[in-house]
Amino acid sequence: METVHQSPTDPEFVQNPYLRYVEWRKKGPMVYWEDYKMVATLAASVTNAILKDRRFGREVPPEDAPTYPDRLKPFYDIEAHSMLELEPPKHTRLRRLVLRAFTSRRIGSLEPEIETLCHSLIDQFPDAPFDLISEYGQPIPVIVICRLLGVPENMAPQLLQWSNAMVSMYQARKTREIEDAAAKASSEFTNFMRGYIEKRRKAPSDDLITELIRAEEDGDKLSSDEMITTCILLLNAGHEATVHTIGNGAKALIQNNYNPSWIAQGAIETTVEEVMRFDPPLQIFTRYAYEDVTIADHTFKRGDQIALMLGHAGRDDQFDDNLDMFDPTRHSPTHAAFGGGLHFCVGAPLARLELQVSLRVLFERCPDLRITDPPKYANLYHFHGLEHLMVSKS
Repeated sequence: METVHQSPTDPEFVQNPYLRYVEWRKKGPMVYWEDYKMVATLAASVTNAILKDRRFGREVPPEDAPTYPDRLKPFYDIEAHSMLELEPPKHTRLRRLVLRAFTSRRIGSLEPEIETLCHSLIDQFPDAPFDLISEYGQPIPVIVICRLLGVPENMAPQLLQWSNAMVSMYQARKTREIEDAAAKASSEFTNFMRGYIEKRRKAPSDDLITELIRAEEDGDKLSSDEMITTCILLLNAGHEATVHTIGNGAKALIQNNYNPSWIAQGAIETTVEEVMRFDPPLQIFTRYAYEDVTIADHTFKRGDQIALMLGHAGRDDQFDDNLDMFDPTRHSPTHAAFGGGLHFCVGAPLARLELQVSLRVLFERCPDLRITDPPKYANLYHFHGLEHLMVSKS
């Protein structure tokens, strides 16, 4: 296996990591990424196989469990109850109870509200050039989550601030200052959610928090800490990814001479899948090996961490030709933007709905949308999203 060297904060890499992935793929199905000190999977078949292989998982093997400084305790206390970081049987129990509240029926009922919200935001677009991310991409998912949870919408800016601070912990640019901000946000977010959950225990309503409180199976219910973490996870994971995908999708549609047929009834679903294949918001998802196992002629030892390159999974040319081209008419775009296996994104149905509605309404209302300044991706790796997307309605 060949070793590659690439700083994830290098400006050229941040702007276009896909060029580097293509070079690495030529070296084989996997490479050793020196900067991350772990194997990275480039072959989509290997990435998808490990996502579903129970010999690999998200939870750190007990003998390798890291220790964290006390100053970061608020952040890692939340992580300790997260479905994203747990394996069966704890993961199975949490996911089953959460899905009793986070139903497809509840998500589907949000479509008219999301469409109305999109129109309302577009009505406020200025005539002069403006940033589509801050004026449209950011408000949609955070307001939808507020409504879903039953949290007052005037809390949206504060929730967004807490979310941004916390997800920075997953980025390659992490510093002591970022860590301290994440710990502070975690503490404040936890205290807010704890108070709000207690309020809903006393005064139930038609919202997700009330449903999480009610969710029960064989006498088993979510604890307050589990509910807090679940609500924070829904906001942090759902908001970050959806904002980036709205921006990346709008950029791709404009730069590829948007065609009305791409958002027509029955076509917007394929367009959104192509956006997630072409420029996904999450580039890496890691796993730990739980036993010694050989994959593609490489033997992983128990405790080895593997970088699953979701960003390249939709561009591996074993599936199709011209995968470096954006094509909303592509038949059944294949991607791994939502992960796979037990940890397939629990919020995928909501994310797809938000993306389908927001991009369709945007280009129906603003068919002549054009980019006024060169788009620039933010230094957020392993996320991939734009700092700004300056546009004009005509």
